Amino acid sequence: MPQIPPRRDRLRLGLQFSLIAIDMVGLATGDLLAHFVWLGPGAWPHALDSIAAFLPLYLLAGIYSGAFSSSVLSDARRSMVRGFRTVVLTCLGVVLVGFFLKAGDQISRVALLMSGVFGATLVVTMRPIFYYWAKRCYGTLLYSEVLLLDDCRCDAPRGVFVLDAAKVGLRCDLRDPHMLDRIGRLLAPADRVIVACAVERRRDWAMMLKGANIRAEIMSGELTPLGPLGTGRFDGGSTVIVAAGSLDIRQGMMKRALDFGLALVALIMLSPLLVAVAVAIRLDSSGPVFFEQRRVGRGNRQFGMFKFRSMRTENCDQHGGRSTMRDDDRITRVGRFIRSTSIDELPQLLNILKGDMSFVGPRPHALGSLAGELLFWEVDERYWHRHACKPGLTGLAQVRGFRGATHSQSDLVNRLQADLEYLAGWTIWRDVSILLATVRVVVHRNAY
Repeated sequence: MPQIPPRRDRLRLGLQFSLIAIDMVGLATGDLLAHFVWLGPGAWPHALDSIAAFLPLYLLAGIYSGAFSSSVLSDARRSMVRGFRTVVLTCLGVVLVGFFLKAGDQISRVALLMSGVFGATLVVTMRPIFYYWAKRCYGTLLYSEVLLLDDCRCDAPRGVFVLDAAKVGLRCDLRDPHMLDRIGRLLAPADRVIVACAVERRRDWAMMLKGANIRAEIMSGELTPLGPLGTGRFDGGSTVIVAAGSLDIRQGMMKRALDFGLALVALIMLSPLLVAVAVAIRLDSSGPVFFEQRRVGRGNRQFGMFKFRSMRTENCDQHGGRSTMRDDDRITRVGRFIRSTSIDELPQLLNILKGDMSFVGPRPHALGSLAGELLFWEVDERYWHRHACKPGLTGLAQVRGFRGATHSQSDLVNRLQADLEYLAGWTIWRDVSILLATVRVVVHRNAY
């Protein structure tokens, strides 16, 4: 009888405790550094008091927000986002506790803010380092996964244990308690079992594994074209969720408040830059300062998107049928600079204020946009699914480096996959993390 690799509960638990320790060191270091910078060397007693308040609250907030869950061990970006979120919750908790204990006079607001900034920076920096160290040491060994094949062929990723039911004498027989016992004992060490079998045996395998005290999944290839997001119920029967719909009222209000507030502040702060760019465009070439192009927005409805004009007026492409090339002769001197630095996108802050766009979402495309020789929706029929939410100034695809001209069909598919992933799991914190990640890709080799 084959020996399935045992569960890695102890390994994951050890890594989780290590992650907690690393976060605690980062927070304590950030707090000490903040008090030293703001209050000087004599502030150590205040710093120790602050650390004593910070660390327990961080531990509680981290447990609540899943910052130390096993899922962050296999996803560096998720680990960074949850770590940052937990630091923010901790700072809010310290303020709240100070308010109820009437200790506001004893808390330095600037030191608290600096502690949060330094602590968040260290946590967000150290977590991916820890992730890559753990990956280098343990690879894909954080979970014991079994692919059970029942008269079916299927390739397994590296690190997955493959079990051929026929070779080891396993049968899907609900009337045989001895077989149920054998399967239960054989699969007990695994963290997860995936069964690949014929359609007519899927129900039997599902019934056999429901009581096996293990996470079990049945492969269903015919569902893949539907792009399922999960399962639901209707009139006593099961359904496959293929679209999540719009955000609920609370989520919509949160996203709109973030968009409106940031857009208003950004327009005020960037007004000198916007005026300077407008003047430079008028001096560089004749024509309007802004360029308005019809783009596809939420609900597949079209809207006029604003940009700074970067091409000569007679060469402006209203339909977006020709992708911009490197050294494109249509682009002006000022246009080349504002495109390479993404400054040409700033007028879309007006679209955000109007409600046509959001800060984060799938980038809006022109109707004539091509991927190779095909229109976008001719490449992949899932293209229209990305318009279930407002288009964004930036998005998950952009921070992953999928931007610029779409010379091949793969350029579009990569962006589409990222857009659909964003739609399937929206949170306000994810929007914040994408905005922060956008800072490092504003200047990009594909922006021209």
